Amino acid sequence: MFADKSIKGIICACGGYGTARLADGLDYSLIANNPKVFWGYSDITFLHTAINKHSELVTFHGPMLSSDIAGKEFDGLSKQMFLQLFTPNQIIYSEKISKLDVLAEGTANGVIVGGNLTLLTSSLKTPFEIDTLGKLLLIEDVDEEPYRIDAMLNQLRLAGKLADAVGIVIGNFKVPIQKHKKPTLTLEQVLDDYFANLNKPVIKGFHIGHCLPHIAIPLGVQAKLSTENKTLKIAPGVM
Repeated sequence: MFADKSIKGIICACGGYGTARLADGLDYSLIANNPKVFWGYSDITFLHTAINKHSELVTFHGPMLSSDIAGKEFDGLSKQMFLQLFTPNQIIYSEKISKLDVLAEGTANGVIVGGNLTLLTSSLKTPFEIDTLGKLLLIEDVDEEPYRIDAMLNQLRLAGKLADAVGIVIGNFKVPIQKHKKPTLTLEQVLDDYFANLNKPVIKGFHIGHCLPHIAIPLGVQAKLSTENKTLKIAPGVM
């Protein structure tokens, strides 16, 4: 699809499982020489990370065809986010969209990267490892119990990815009903434990991920995260 000149954009139908299997079989020079829209999220995160890293192409983290757009509940604000593909508008996410909670104070500028936490963790120690140095890191996930999120965040911490990032953008985490009765930390306790004492801005509550509305954003572009007015500003002309 990247090689086909008649195709102007690739919008994924759904996520699920297995995109990491494709990563070492792609021609990243071909992708770099044939830049076009690549749009999706969830399991698509591994391809976002690989393409951003090896093709230096901006990609889009946004809702997908069969799993989101085809649903009866797909909302107008989520639809509106597709307009960024036709007109390069700045995205300003504030509490006008959803309630945002500050876990650590600060302001930071950097390229925004990331996506699904499970896929980011699986990229570690591969040729497609997420690079967070000097960047804003977006994380989101679905149907993972708090102890699993704890384990994945700890792996990112031990790998230096949280320390390298200049700020953390916490998207939607849809936690399933607990499958066992053993006591665990809550999601809020896990997030507080990893992020409340970081010397960099951390805000949670962004409707980015497995949720509606689902605010689509570009990955690989400059952005600014500020706790002063609880905003995430994403290109162009970030101020």
